[in-house]
Amino acid sequence: MSEARSAEARLFPIVETAEGKVRGLRSGKISSFKGLRYGADTSGANRFRPPQPVVPWAGVRDALDYGNIAPQIPGDRRHAYADLILNDVQPGGMGEDCLVLNLWTPDPNPAAKKPVIVRFHGGGFYGGSSNNPGGDGEMLARFGDCVVVTVNHRLSALGYLYLADEGPYADSGAAGMQDLVASLQWVARNIEAFGGDPRRVLIVGQSGGGAKVSHLLGMPSAKGLFSSAGVMSGSRLTAMRRDQAAKAADQLLRRLGLRPDQIRDLQAVPFSALLAAQADVEAEDRARGEAPRSFAPVLGDAIPHHPFAPGAPPESIDVPLVVSTALDERTYRETQFDMGWDEVRRRLERRVGGDAAMLLAAYRDEDGQATPFIINARINSDSSFRLGATTMLERRIAGGGAPTWSYLWASPSPAFGGRYGAVHGIDVAYSMHDVRFPLAGPTTDNLRLADEIASAWVALAANGRPDNAVTPHWAPYDLAERDTLVFGHPTRSVADPRGFFRDYWSKQAARRPEPAAGG
Repeated sequence: MSEARSAEARLFPIVETAEGKVRGLRSGKISSFKGLRYGADTSGANRFRPPQPVVPWAGVRDALDYGNIAPQIPGDRRHAYADLILNDVQPGGMGEDCLVLNLWTPDPNPAAKKPVIVRFHGGGFYGGSSNNPGGDGEMLARFGDCVVVTVNHRLSALGYLYLADEGPYADSGAAGMQDLVASLQWVARNIEAFGGDPRRVLIVGQSGGGAKVSHLLGMPSAKGLFSSAGVMSGSRLTAMRRDQAAKAADQLLRRLGLRPDQIRDLQAVPFSALLAAQADVEAEDRARGEAPRSFAPVLGDAIPHHPFAPGAPPESIDVPLVVSTALDERTYRETQFDMGWDEVRRRLERRVGGDAAMLLAAYRDEDGQATPFIINARINSDSSFRLGATTMLERRIAGGGAPTWSYLWASPSPAFGGRYGAVHGIDVAYSMHDVRFPLAGPTTDNLRLADEIASAWVALAANGRPDNAVTPHWAPYDLAERDTLVFGHPTRSVADPRGFFRDYWSKQAARRPEPAAGG
């Protein structure tokens, strides 16, 4: 090979996958491959069907830029939190040819055998993408000497519209989750060629990404495709029942003037028209004072049972698992920043009646510096996100099997003078070892936190245990001690942190239906 061709190969490495050769880009000793197809275009006759295989190709395909993001209703920049997570920055264009993944590797060499971290993006089951700047895996791949993969897949009605009880579209309500299984099958086939070890694959996601991991833990088709897992602020306990999904589907189809059996006509509807109809239906629900009907994974052949109800899924009982929350998750949904203590008390009275004064006093005693806005959000976090995580942890421990660990992110974001506290999504940038984003910032202390949590994820991927030399000793969770690693100032291991509130809201939950994950 001439010197010029050798230099080209170093800058633009070529990897041969099972489907064909791809060309990436090397910078800063990390090779990136973007827009890699793991499934065929999902438009037309493939819409609502399980993911179809990619047709192999001859020659070399460029993998230098992002592929499509799934069709979705765009985020709204009028909400400051959306700006903090750069929700509007989703390069790659919108389209149904969205079964693509992005990959970063220190050494695209089959002999490298490095641990692999596969990250699923947040945004519930309705929005977001792995093309967002927060999904960039370069810094984590370099810091952890590991291969990082991020995945796009079908969302909302295109991923979860329930159409039939039987036949080729019986699992249309699980198409988006089947996409994720297909992405993991791609990893199993191809990751070794990029320097990864297919026997050491961690799947992890935050918010909606955590809910996706929750489902994958119980999907028979995903069994054996990953060796460890992480659920960050997205503990999903239940899937949608078919009767629930049928109501959401009927509402959308009526808006489009179609019946469930008119699938070919539905496949011909432009995705823009389908999204517009979905937006109209959501607006109608809100106008009636109802929560908008959502599209989310539906029980069926692909998802034969709820993820964590009534217990932990047997499919993943041998998979090490980390479950986490952030202290002030719900500030991302709140906008009444000038809330006063009287308003917090009134809201609490509506929820817990005569316990309100006692409970509010306990919250204020725990953190005398917290604003009413933060305390209100912390109450909502304890009774939703944290309750779901606690339930998942307890059911997992009760089921036996591989160890499970818990962490609580308590370090607040400095954004807007700290008004959001330790908000939902705060730990994503640190987990990717990339603190340049607005929720974090490149301070000395933030770099220390990034070193800690990124080291934990890399250790989990590599060894099946998050305990590592950078963090304090991190013991597995059990129902006696409830040891939890609290990331903060300093990071420390705590037995049953905030146990009073955990116990209180768990008892409250016993009187009502299953808590749902946020996202």
